Amino acid sequence: MKELLLAFQFLTIIPIRVNGEISGNEVSRSAVFFPLVGAFQGILAVGAVHLSAGFLGMEIAPAIALLVLAASNGGFHLDGLADTFDAMAVKSSGDDASDIGRRLSVMKDGRTGPIGVMSIVFAVLLKFLLLKGLLLSLNRPAFYACLLLMPVYSKWAMVPPMYHGIPARKDGLGKIFTGRIGMGTVVLSSCMTIIVSAFVYALWLRGEYAPSITSLPFVFLALLYLCGFLSARYCAGKFGGVTGDTFGAISEISEIFFLMGVSAWLLRST
Repeated sequence: MKELLLAFQFLTIIPIRVNGEISGNEVSRSAVFFPLVGAFQGILAVGAVHLSAGFLGMEIAPAIALLVLAASNGGFHLDGLADTFDAMAVKSSGDDASDIGRRLSVMKDGRTGPIGVMSIVFAVLLKFLLLKGLLLSLNRPAFYACLLLMPVYSKWAMVPPMYHGIPARKDGLGKIFTGRIGMGTVVLSSCMTIIVSAFVYALWLRGEYAPSITSLPFVFLALLYLCGFLSARYCAGKFGGVTGDTFGAISEISEIFFLMGVSAWLLRST
């Protein structure tokens, strides 16, 4: 139970207090419950869209959904996306150690540069357009299902790079999680994701979409796992390892990949 509360504490702005001493292993094991936190955020987004549809109309639904998702974690992942892209924009001088130090310094800087701003704009725009396309092409229950599952998979997508990555700093979220979790944590969090997916499928994706979605969770897990592994390798070369900011960037980019995959998969079957 403590690990579940810690997962909510790290990934949302909900003022949860965990009593007693907290060990590093308990913090790292909270990654098992990341998909459940994503499901909670997805439920908030679906609820907000459903409640606002009566007086704002479903046309505004993608914007409402993205607003609620960003607000539920205080824009934490968007901030990580911007910081990561600002750091990636640092030009190489030929000295790898010096370049990594400069990139980590830029990443830690509280100011957001033009590249970081552009990354946020394009990420939000892409997600808005992809959600809009799903809204116009799917029935409402199917749209709700996709919306709810989007943060589930994006939160799970942070777990593989935690397993495969190395911490870029001696402190921070990268050090707290990276290198502390084992394959058991990856497997358990994957099972959580599959269970949530199965529940959502049974609730909202029956009928016309059922034949085309049986293998979809496994396809997404495999692709996002590969992306997480490659991201950890890329970050090791670019930043000397992963950080909390890179985890946020991975989560945001995974949402885009998830929506692209759903669009290609479900719309092809209609």
